[in-house]
Amino acid sequence: MLAPRSGQSLKASGRAFAHISQFVPELTSLRRDLHAHPELGFEERYTSRRVQTALEVCGVDEIHAGIGKTGVVGVIRGRANTSGAVIGLRADMDALTMTEDNDFAWKSTRSGMMHGCGHDGHVAMLVGAARYLAETRDFDGTAVLIFQPGEEGFAGAKAMIEDGLFDRFPVQAVFGMHNWPAMKPGTIGINPGPLMAAADRVTIEIIGKGGHGAHAYLTVDPVVVAAHVITAVQTIVSRNVRPVDSAVISLCAMTAGDVHAMSVVPGKATLVGTVRTFSPDVQDLVQRRLTELCSAVALGFGATAKVDYERVYPATINTPREAMFAADVAESLVGPDHVIRDMDPSMGAEDFSFMLQVKPGAYMRIGQGGEGSCMLHNSRYDFNDEILPLGSALHASLVERSMPLVQP
Repeated sequence: MLAPRSGQSLKASGRAFAHISQFVPELTSLRRDLHAHPELGFEERYTSRRVQTALEVCGVDEIHAGIGKTGVVGVIRGRANTSGAVIGLRADMDALTMTEDNDFAWKSTRSGMMHGCGHDGHVAMLVGAARYLAETRDFDGTAVLIFQPGEEGFAGAKAMIEDGLFDRFPVQAVFGMHNWPAMKPGTIGINPGPLMAAADRVTIEIIGKGGHGAHAYLTVDPVVVAAHVITAVQTIVSRNVRPVDSAVISLCAMTAGDVHAMSVVPGKATLVGTVRTFSPDVQDLVQRRLTELCSAVALGFGATAKVDYERVYPATINTPREAMFAADVAESLVGPDHVIRDMDPSMGAEDFSFMLQVKPGAYMRIGQGGEGSCMLHNSRYDFNDEILPLGSALHASLVERSMPLVQP
């Protein structure tokens, strides 16, 4: 991917965007430093220190570290606090276990790790909002800036909540956003309802009877059973889930036997996959049918099947009021033609969902690419620094518009 430009060609309305555009070079430098030093979930020690240092420089009122292991929370009080309102803004911090194939100066310096999802940019955008809010304080209430660890499969949002995040910082609503390479810079998408799916992990262990491949009639071949299970499972969505609902079942990995033992029928086969749904009712249905179907198919061959169904992330479901509000704020920055209010949900998952289970709020997508851009989790991906001031201004504007300062 070509190196993105550093900021000033993208235009938006409002005082926040104009103010933040003045220090885009510093945000770009921070973002690229984080990109060069990626860290995995709950190991974000360098990132956490950089965030704390940045918040100190910004002049936030309080900095709290170690929430949810490596999470950081910054608190900024407005010029007034007659409303008593508290609004939360969230950015995720962790990287992915993948090798980067870019060759620019800020590429990953750590083998097998890279910021392939843009969390480095998310951190920089929230730091930009922190600096603006701390410098201007044109709001009535308190802004809580949440820098969350472990989004990539570690449920870092859940860890922060269990560590007392919302007890210590009782926000009335919480907002988050994610860069989206399929959308052009300067566009923002949202949906007043489901935006990301629940992500469940499925492990199916099939026990048969091993033996010699030349005498297969004396075995109960779990590989054959696994093949029938894979085929049968595909009927759950097409024959059990209503067409107006959404579900995906993907069995993505299989282990059985030894590739060097061509004539040995193994005694066990294991299938691993994922289920994606938006509705808890559909989630329950799929779990039940998987268990019933796998057991029945295995029984028909004289084998047994055990299904381990793990609910990893719930669906990310925006609350309508907060989603409409966020869309209005986005329109004030980029205009109605550049805001998608009914964005198609994605079957991908996001652990911001844990926050939305306990607090009203909304999750948005901010365009950063357009046609031909690298998608997320690609070894050639890089965050587009051009959108840093817009993302920061969107964060900051959510605070200012939700807690307006009443002029005397």
